[in-house]
Amino acid sequence: MKMSVFENSQLIQRLFREAVVKRETTMPCRLVAVSKTKPVSDIVEAYNAGIRHFGENYIQELHEKSNDPVIVEKCPDVKWHFIGHLQSNKSKLLSKVKNLYLMETVDSTKLCDKLNNESAFGENSADSKLKVLVQVNSSGESQKSGTSESQVLSLVDHIRTNCPNLQFKGLMTIGSYGHDYSTGENPDFECLLECRDRVLDHMSLKPEDLEVSFGMSNDYLHAIEMGSTNVRVGSCIFGSRQYAVN
Repeated sequence: MKMSVFENSQLIQRLFREAVVKRETTMPCRLVAVSKTKPVSDIVEAYNAGIRHFGENYIQELHEKSNDPVIVEKCPDVKWHFIGHLQSNKSKLLSKVKNLYLMETVDSTKLCDKLNNESAFGENSADSKLKVLVQVNSSGESQKSGTSESQVLSLVDHIRTNCPNLQFKGLMTIGSYGHDYSTGENPDFECLLECRDRVLDHMSLKPEDLEVSFGMSNDYLHAIEMGSTNVRVGSCIFGSRQYAVN
């Protein structure tokens, strides 16, 4: 029998908590429900099951959902993540997202500068600064967004030096799909951890000072085991998507 979004959400949260307890690191991990193309009713159902962090890939859809009166009323503690590619000319729309928690896909100095100049972020979030992750194209695939591994440090330095309205929180990657874990750990996730270590050394920080976001529905349990602090789960909660939004 097909499970409801509420039941799926409860199951995934249980599996998530069990995986976090088992891993070696004591760093916290966050579950983000990817609700792209899904109706507001599904988000409310997942919220009622205990999920608080939700991720959207399309800026127009995120703006509409975050300002939806049903979401505003029934999901007061919702925390939104933008997890898609954002064109720099759409940065103003991102600043109008209610309860925006984290921008996960910063990948260029141009985008950083545009986001930094949007002074309205503090009006729609609890913080005056916009929290951002630098997206790394760890697989080197041309169709994927993200800065190259070699440019990570320079982009991080740019944010910290030239973007006082942004708060650098860590790194993220999507990586290639369908890795066979019987052959070993996902090399794209290992690449991100290596980038994290270089940033830590460069900034004289400790591992707990930076987030590393990787892992989705098909591999989030492996990602948690490897030390991810932020996993994005969509189809396991909401089911498969039948259409796309441009």
